[in-house]
Amino acid sequence: MFQLRKLGHVVLNVTDLEAAVRFYTDVLGLQISDRYPDSMVAGGMVFLRLHTDHHGIALVGGAPKLERTTLNHFAFEVGSPDDVFRARAWLSKHDVPIVFEGRRRAGCQLAVEFRDPDGNNLEIYWGIDQVGTTGEVRPASQWKPARTLEDAIANPVVGQRMPPLGFDGA
Repeated sequence: MFQLRKLGHVVLNVTDLEAAVRFYTDVLGLQISDRYPDSMVAGGMVFLRLHTDHHGIALVGGAPKLERTTLNHFAFEVGSPDDVFRARAWLSKHDVPIVFEGRRRAGCQLAVEFRDPDGNNLEIYWGIDQVGTTGEVRPASQWKPARTLEDAIANPVVGQRMPPLGFDGA
């Protein structure tokens, strides 16, 4: 199987993106790592970090004004790319439909995304970018989306060391 190491990040849908960014940066002290414009994600998206992980919280703008906002997704970190492959196999074995696998953009983590029985979006990932003491993050020109785990492994992003895979898919 695979073992979850930690709760890695939470993504919230928010009604007022700039107000939420001000709250999380000015009040709680998080730092901005990256932004997606409306043209990339409807409503815009801002990635915020607590320490060295590229993001611990991300905010997606444009949520409708309801009594309460909704969760976009939360993510669990695993210890290796093999664990992401094992997670995909385990989820498939248990008839859990995979919503996405591979690598998106900012953060560049290798991931598998799926839903729990109530429809909450979950992610299991490995290899999220780390932000050093200078605060520099990977430039968008180095993001390399991939639509499968195999493609993400075969075409790694600059500086992401892929350990040799030992998972056989069984």
